Amino acid sequence: MNYIQLEKLGEGTYATVFKGRSRTTNEIVALKEIHLDAEEGTPSTAIREISLMKELKHVNIVRLYDVIHTETKLVLIFEYGDQDLKKYMDQHGERGALDPMTVRSFMYQLLKGTSYCHENRVLHRDLKPQNLLINRKGELKIGDFGLARAFGVPVNTFSNEVVTLWYRAPDVLLGSRTYNTSIDVWSCGCIFAEMISGVPLFRGRDNQDQLLHIMRILGTPDDRVLRKIATDSPEITLKQYPRYPKIPFQQILPKASPQALDLLERLLQFDPAKRVTATDALNHPYFTSALGNTYGMTPSPGSMPPPGYNYPHPHAQQPQQQQQQQQQAPKPPTQSGAQPGYAHPQQPMYSQQEAARMQQAQAQAQAQAQAMAQAQAQAQAQAQAQGHMQPVPNVPYGAGGYPTQYQPHGR
Repeated sequence: MNYIQLEKLGEGTYATVFKGRSRTTNEIVALKEIHLDAEEGTPSTAIREISLMKELKHVNIVRLYDVIHTETKLVLIFEYGDQDLKKYMDQHGERGALDPMTVRSFMYQLLKGTSYCHENRVLHRDLKPQNLLINRKGELKIGDFGLARAFGVPVNTFSNEVVTLWYRAPDVLLGSRTYNTSIDVWSCGCIFAEMISGVPLFRGRDNQDQLLHIMRILGTPDDRVLRKIATDSPEITLKQYPRYPKIPFQQILPKASPQALDLLERLLQFDPAKRVTATDALNHPYFTSALGNTYGMTPSPGSMPPPGYNYPHPHAQQPQQQQQQQQQAPKPPTQSGAQPGYAHPQQPMYSQQEAARMQQAQAQAQAQAQAMAQAQAQAQAQAQAQGHMQPVPNVPYGAGGYPTQYQPHGR
């Protein structure tokens, strides 16, 4: 074998994963050894993983480099990831919660990889933090396609024993076997909430308990919604569920920005037909607008910064004629640090005339602010002279000695 086996990374039901190194290139790789049973042959999960991953080539999907087949074992040679998202959160997060810039970068990459899978008619079916690898560049890569399935005609009935329980969509928990890409979108929403808060959003003990955990937050759907889901998936048997009111995500994730909460709302729809697609989610204002609330956190020491992606431009949706004109025009250089496959056409936000008007208005506003400050200073001096007002000490904001009611609250 052209690879040297190094330390053991993990062990599962069918396979053992080792860190390895190529003898020819010295590149570090992951060696997934699948032991073959003489009677049962190659596990179906391995065949599935090989056949799908050979076709999926994307920066946010772990690459399958090679397959080595012997009489006793099958060895899959994968691109190496330094750690999975769960370990990254434990190591770099504040009690597991990541800083907003990292959350946005990882979420964008997760949706990018998921969108690529769906465009190529592949359902992952097991998206969870443990199956997302993070490398030293801060790139997120979707791995472990052992439960993945190609979808489309003629096969459209799948198993409902997919996706680790806490990331399993409610329609699958109800028993649906005719699900589609929306089950991966639900898992993305659960991972999104977990990156923000540091803990899984829904933590049930079994299928029924998991369904109740979801209903306690999203609210119990009305009978019309449940009947619609059952109509779309006839194998579902509906039961009577407790009537829970919806709890706003803002109460559960008070540190999240309004754009983040809105995206989460669209990802975690109880009705699978109403869930946003991974492709559409990439154009959500959460990615296209400036990052809002930074929840007062800074990356922990040693934390690797997320890569500098060019997120979709907020005005990217344009008539076809304008797009053709842009294609003919010379293309602007990619921003420094942008990764291949993530560059979006950057258009000037304002024309030169608009920019000049804005500068003029800004200068006028500054002049008005200075005049108001002078007027306030004069009024304060008069009030002090009359003994009606105590002076506020001239101390930098947040420094010791600043009046208590004006000091920033500890976080």
